Amino acid sequence: MSSDSPTSGFVAFVGAGPGDPNLLTLRAAELLGKADAVVLDEEAQAPLLAHHCREGVEIVEGDFVKRAKAGGLVVRLCAGDPMLFSSIIEEVAACAAAEVDFEIVPGVPPATAVLTYAGIPAATSVPEFRIVDAAQDQDWAAHAACRGTLVIYHGLGDAVTIGKALIAGGKPDTTPVAVSSGGTTTEQYTVVSSLGRLQADLKHAGFTEPALIVVGEAVTLRDKLSWFETKPLFGWRVLVPRTKEQSRSLSDQLVAYGAVPEEVPTISVEPPRTPQQMDRAIKGLVTGRYEWVAFTSANAVKAVREKFEEYGLDARAFAGLKVAAVGDATAQALVEFGVKPDLLPSGEQSSEGLVAEWPPYDSMLDPINRVLLPRADISTDTLVAGLTELGWECDDVTAYRTVRAAPPPAPIREAIKGGGFDAVLFTSSSTVRNLVGIAGKPHNVTVIAVIGPQTAKTAEEFGLRVDVMADKPSASALAAAVAQYGAKQRQAALAAGDTPRRPSQNRRGARRRGK
Repeated sequence: MSSDSPTSGFVAFVGAGPGDPNLLTLRAAELLGKADAVVLDEEAQAPLLAHHCREGVEIVEGDFVKRAKAGGLVVRLCAGDPMLFSSIIEEVAACAAAEVDFEIVPGVPPATAVLTYAGIPAATSVPEFRIVDAAQDQDWAAHAACRGTLVIYHGLGDAVTIGKALIAGGKPDTTPVAVSSGGTTTEQYTVVSSLGRLQADLKHAGFTEPALIVVGEAVTLRDKLSWFETKPLFGWRVLVPRTKEQSRSLSDQLVAYGAVPEEVPTISVEPPRTPQQMDRAIKGLVTGRYEWVAFTSANAVKAVREKFEEYGLDARAFAGLKVAAVGDATAQALVEFGVKPDLLPSGEQSSEGLVAEWPPYDSMLDPINRVLLPRADISTDTLVAGLTELGWECDDVTAYRTVRAAPPPAPIREAIKGGGFDAVLFTSSSTVRNLVGIAGKPHNVTVIAVIGPQTAKTAEEFGLRVDVMADKPSASALAAAVAQYGAKQRQAALAAGDTPRRPSQNRRGARRRGK
């Protein structure tokens, strides 16, 4: 097959990997991005569509060969690797019989990926690695002779029976065994046992398919090599009550800590009711009315940028102006616009911090004494008062309005009030007020994390117990503080000889795993 991407009458059998969408191959992502239609192997693959497919891609069931014959690219997603314990052979043959071109894209197989995510090497000093599908092969006497690592697919329901059969085949009952379900996802859960103790150790484990059974000495290295399930927020369901634009980088950081972030907008950002004030401000900015422009949020940068585009302007219109930003996120938004801020607070990233750095007006140095402040309609007067005291005149302009968002879906509201979330991250007092207003108060088992003292005060006024506060007022520092909290909780549980538990698992009626 040509390496060029097909354009019509083509089926790609694409390995979707073991579960983590980040383990998709580059070729798989490319084909999904160009697909006219997709066939899902299982519902769990649906997130891949949102990540990689074009809007409006067709989801096909049944005879997809006929759909491909009619033209277009059809991607048939296959769990793991399409050619390993797969049932696609007949489907590939059907493509060949119908004279439809096809391609088979390998995927990362669970046999190696799940082991890696569980901290178990595929092979150690004995260079033998054997994979068995328990649904098709049950010659356990023969497999007991495997001196290296034995990986068993589809054996969860018969794990105890398989263990006894391997012992009967000559394996010592002390042979290490690991059972891992939900591999490479934040649902991954691994229990280490031995062939002789499988029945006792799996009795209350609460495993679900897909799961792998791993037998061999390589399992003993998990204590040293485990990296995924030991992340500080592994499996934590974290509520991020912000606007979608603001929460993206925060959510990415939480994912890196092992969390499952859920973004619930509490504030909707809308244009001003009357645009004339912003129109005059942009005209004044271009004609030299201002010495400084001060941005107090990324949303303010976005509002000005959109106005610039409306008038056919770009970042060059800032030439000769001094630009201030209240914090790192706002500065980053300016840099992406092509503007490098001249002033940033060196200490607290707030209006007070910005005023503390701001130079007083000097008529000998500053030909113009006016500052443009494009801000939200609910901004405080701290910055205006501070700059006025320094001798500057301020044009405080409403660049955008913030209104309370619509309530989240019922399951989200129930999870908030019922303790389904492990933590909630409040990045401002308004997110506290708005979340409680649209969804109710978080359950008392939920870890409450706040960005600073003012947000903490608001949370406490609503009867919330504050567990975590960032050491500096930034979303990144807040995520890091929650991760540190999670790591301490985990270490304390291990030191006490307990199995680490997520906060949501401590609520009444939560499903227990293990001890």
